[in-house]
Amino acid sequence: MPRRFLTVEDVHRARGREIVVDEATVVTPQALRAAQEAGVAIRTPAGPWREPPPDRGPDAARAAYALPHLPEPREDALAATGVVVTVVGKNRRGVLAELTAALAEAGANVHDISQRLIEGYFHLILTVELPPGEDFGALKSRLECMGGPDDYVVRVVHERVFRFMHRV
Repeated sequence: MPRRFLTVEDVHRARGREIVVDEATVVTPQALRAAQEAGVAIRTPAGPWREPPPDRGPDAARAAYALPHLPEPREDALAATGVVVTVVGKNRRGVLAELTAALAEAGANVHDISQRLIEGYFHLILTVELPPGEDFGALKSRLECMGGPDDYVVRVVHERVFRFMHRV
C-alpha cells in the first residue's frame, strides 16, 4: 500500500483546526512545525497521529533472518585516522603533485591510490592516514578549496563515514 505524505503546503491549505490522515501517512518535520505554529491538530480516524514505522520493504523479514549481522567498521588506527579523498576534473599536468604536496604538508601518509583517465577527464581516489592529533576539519577545508569548477573538484570524507555509507 503506497504511503501518502503531508507537507507544509497541505497544512497551509487546511481550512479547519485539524487534519485527518491515514495511519500510514508520513508527515514531514516541516509540516509538523507548521501545524504546531498554526494550531492545527494532525490526527487519524483512530486518534492522534503517530509516526508510522519505517517501511523496510518486502524482503525485510527474510533479510533480518538470513543475513549475518553486519560488523561495525573496525576500530584500528587506520579507521580512527583514515581519510578517503576523491578528485574529479579535467586532466592536466601537476594535479596529483598538488594534492600529494598538500597531504605531505599535513603529515599524511597515502595508503592507496587509484586513477582513471577517460577522454581528458580523470577520477582519482586516495586512501590516506593522518598522523595522530592532525585536525581532520583543517585538512578537509584545505583540500576542498583546491582546484576549482573549471579545473577539478576535491571531496574529503573520514574513513569511518565512508565505511558506514558502504557497508550494506
